Amino acid sequence: MPTLCSISSPKIIKGSGVKMGRSSIPIVGITILLLCCCLVSFSEAEYLKYKDPKQPLNVRIKDLLKRMTLEEKIGQMVQIERAVATSDVMKNYFIGSVLSGGGSVPAPKASPEAWVQLVNQLQSGSLSTRLGIPMIYGIDAVHGHNNVYKATIFPHNVGLGATRDPLLLKKIGDATALEVRATGIQYVFAPCIAVCRDPRWGRCYESYSEDPQVVRTMTEIIPGLQGDIVGNKLKGVPFVAGKNKVAACAKHYVGDGGTSKGINENNTVISYNGLLSIHMPAYLDAIAKGVSTVMVSYSSWNGKKMHANHFLVTDYLKNKLKFKGFVISDWMGIDRITSPPGANYSYSVQAGVSAGIDMIMVPYNFTIFIDDLTYQVKNKIIPMSRIDDAVSRILRVKFVMGLFENPLADQSLVNQLGSKEHRELAREAVRKSLVLLKNGKSAETPLLPLPKKTAKILVAGSHADNLGYQCGGWTITWQGLGGNDLTVGTTILNAVKQTVDPATEVVFNENPDSNFVKSNKFSYAIVVVGEPPYAETYGDSLNLTIAEPGPITITNVCSYIRCVVVLVTGRPVVVQPYLSKIDALVAAWLPGTEGQGVADTLFGDYGFSGKLARTWFKSVDQLPMNVGDKHYDALFPFGFGLTTNSTKY
Repeated sequence: MPTLCSISSPKIIKGSGVKMGRSSIPIVGITILLLCCCLVSFSEAEYLKYKDPKQPLNVRIKDLLKRMTLEEKIGQMVQIERAVATSDVMKNYFIGSVLSGGGSVPAPKASPEAWVQLVNQLQSGSLSTRLGIPMIYGIDAVHGHNNVYKATIFPHNVGLGATRDPLLLKKIGDATALEVRATGIQYVFAPCIAVCRDPRWGRCYESYSEDPQVVRTMTEIIPGLQGDIVGNKLKGVPFVAGKNKVAACAKHYVGDGGTSKGINENNTVISYNGLLSIHMPAYLDAIAKGVSTVMVSYSSWNGKKMHANHFLVTDYLKNKLKFKGFVISDWMGIDRITSPPGANYSYSVQAGVSAGIDMIMVPYNFTIFIDDLTYQVKNKIIPMSRIDDAVSRILRVKFVMGLFENPLADQSLVNQLGSKEHRELAREAVRKSLVLLKNGKSAETPLLPLPKKTAKILVAGSHADNLGYQCGGWTITWQGLGGNDLTVGTTILNAVKQTVDPATEVVFNENPDSNFVKSNKFSYAIVVVGEPPYAETYGDSLNLTIAEPGPITITNVCSYIRCVVVLVTGRPVVVQPYLSKIDALVAAWLPGTEGQGVADTLFGDYGFSGKLARTWFKSVDQLPMNVGDKHYDALFPFGFGLTTNSTKY
């Protein structure tokens, strides 16, 4: 509808006034009138309730939602991969979110400035749309900002569970949020609050514990990532405390850690009460702490795919638990509703969206998803009310975190990436995560702490001088890498060299033969062995053995000199056949970039304090075996962990 401002110039009559209908107004009067009308019209056009942070949250959501077309609504429900995202794609398809999958980076070893530039370039496309709804950029920051070169890599969750230290977890969340924001990113797919009940699962290292109570305490990482809730917040409403914090994601809902034989993405066979008592409790804590999003699991519950489970996603999570954030699929999660994946994509779209999934991690073929969902809404296969629920939830998170007020990133936080303070925190986390399983062939002859000053020591093993192995999967790439060129950090070998007395000779031989060991008169040996990096299905294992030549290295070294074996693994592994040869045994899990934390504890600057958050089995034939089971016969039981005292002072 045209305003007075849009009316063409008035016709002047006899030089003294303007003819407007039946009346005549002096030229000065009409000029003032038109100016006033223009100002009123301008202010009305500019004042949009949804852009006013002083307006109540629900007012902003409703105001924006009513302005949106179906095309704009469906766009908000789409998350695409960085590789297919451009500012034009963001603008033309109204895309709501972008992600970097594992290893998806602007360039190899990209700087934080390059990340900021990438995010802002995509954001500019979103802001240039009719309604200017900002996109949200997500990334797997599952043990620090692990996709990014020079970021601090913290121990994986399996190690953090052994610390039993929720305050430490909160500090790690805070540090991770700062490093993620340093790259312009606002959303992390963390924490994983799976309860891993079978270490044969390739994602077991992403789980804090087999015990739901330990996992519950570790959800304190969420207020670290998002900030502490202030005031009387309504239950289930997401909370993010500003532009130095990130939106978090509790995953993978629900029962991902309970699959048969630990097979990834498989079927969790358990009663409803069992599901609620083992796999659900940490979600209650996450929601109470204001978690912004929940990611659905690839797995099934008693044969029903979680991505198609309306009862658990909508009836339970949204309605019973009052979760008000948004529910996101996993990577191509709806495709995997069918077997084989993608066999009937239209059905997958219908089943996933109808189940209650709000944002779909497509991540590549987004036009097919958009076309399918648009067709289904227009033909009333999926009701508009379901679309409005999804979009309202996505907008709620974006409003709560201040994305409309601060959509663009700056470079003010770039120095937070891999900062000394964060590396010291990670080093502390390593120390507290180490579990001492054996110390001396008898209690009267402990080997640890090791003396710093001695003639000559041997450091051996495939994992002693390998930063990539030390960090594990989900580091720089999805599956992780070997070697020392992936990022910046301290290997265990270098940590040992930096810790011992300058007069102590440190000899490194990755896989020495027995003659080398016998002929060198070593005071003692540190043998570091374990598993190679892996992620998800690639880590599923039925044998859980130490990778070759680890067992040979243990035999060749520990048969002839006093040795401590340090295990760098994502889970308990078979050790019973070697235990009698070993003087001391340490579970170091996947410690990350700060290997100095291992040496701090081996040499007594700090005492061992970690306690097993997982049962250490004798044989894989016992699995699954968890604390509380009737036939519980562990090599090292849940909660076990020897202690030593600090000798530093």
